[in-house]
Amino acid sequence: MRVLLSTYGTRGDVEPLVALAVRLRALGVEVRMCTPPDEEFTRRLVGIGVQPVPVGLPVREMMRGRTLPSATDLDRYRNELVETQFGTFPAAFDGCDVVVAAGLGQVAARSAAEAAGIPYVYVSYAAVHLPSPHHAPPPRPGWPDPGAADNRTLWERDARNVDAQFGEALNRHRAALGLPLVHNVRDHILTDRPWLAADTVLGPWPETPGTDVVQTGAWTLADERPLPADLAEFLDAGSPPVYVGFGSMPPREGIGGMVVEAVRARGCRVLVSRGWADLDLVEDGADCLAIGEVNHQRLFGRVAAVVHHGGAGTTLAAARAGTPQVVAPLQLSDNPYWAGQVAALQLGAALDARTTTAESLGRALGTALSPETRARTRALAGRLRTDGAEVAARRLVGAGR
Repeated sequence: MRVLLSTYGTRGDVEPLVALAVRLRALGVEVRMCTPPDEEFTRRLVGIGVQPVPVGLPVREMMRGRTLPSATDLDRYRNELVETQFGTFPAAFDGCDVVVAAGLGQVAARSAAEAAGIPYVYVSYAAVHLPSPHHAPPPRPGWPDPGAADNRTLWERDARNVDAQFGEALNRHRAALGLPLVHNVRDHILTDRPWLAADTVLGPWPETPGTDVVQTGAWTLADERPLPADLAEFLDAGSPPVYVGFGSMPPREGIGGMVVEAVRARGCRVLVSRGWADLDLVEDGADCLAIGEVNHQRLFGRVAAVVHHGGAGTTLAAARAGTPQVVAPLQLSDNPYWAGQVAALQLGAALDARTTTAESLGRALGTALSPETRARTRALAGRLRTDGAEVAARRLVGAGR
């Protein structure tokens, strides 16, 4: 059996499919994976025995600045990606038995699978990406603001925005392939039975009449890497520090330094993760250390709290470690959703990164560092499962789609 996995995005988009690929390989399945051509993704796939298929522009180059690309640039990137997908996918899908696509940007995947006569599965990493009257659509940068309305109306407007971006290109290529036209691009990509690769406690699917969602649990791997020697020495040298990191996202100008000062004001040491934004907020002093990419599974159990942007992987890693969180999300994708989940489950505090102040950060840290929050996070950690990728792999192999 051969499975084709496909996504386009940052590390948070790629790593869940890496976890699925490892589980599929353990079951004797051959795996190909379409990802951005960034060297770190290619190296990661080759290291687990998966054939990489580069698609689109390097993502890290697009995220290098202090702000997201402009609406005009995003529009151009999206259109170019669709053309690249239709040019690349037919050869990549050849000989495969099933296609698993992650993310709304996989516009061409279902059409290429249809043309090849192979099954197609869509997966989301957060419930907020799937239409439901229980929540509004996630923020989509570069597209018109849908305005204030009830959730059903917002999802209708969201579908029109997706059609406006992708409808003409998708149907032009479908016509060339001899496939029928699509009248709702978003729902065509999602299918009527999407998968949800999120933990059922941390990010459950809200039961929605008429919607059939397969929630497998989050797709992750155990990380056995040791911590770097300088980080281990720093951890051993004093009280548990507060971790500050924004992953692949460019944080609001000045917010990193503001967080560091707020942490210090509470008498805590600080770990600053440079991330893709290449943060370097360390002043001279033994209470602060800047680090690169490290094993969060091993690290988060040794810190007092995790301050981050609301990425699905960071939220889950901190929750599994039983460590309180302060989430200051960008208005982007599922970041506000995970901030809301942290607040709703009382695992820490959520802020709006656009309006965060030193005072609001101080209050949020006070909530996160309280004994009551620590007790709740530790209690919830024991309820989170780690077998989501295994569940998904066995469904694919057993054709239980």
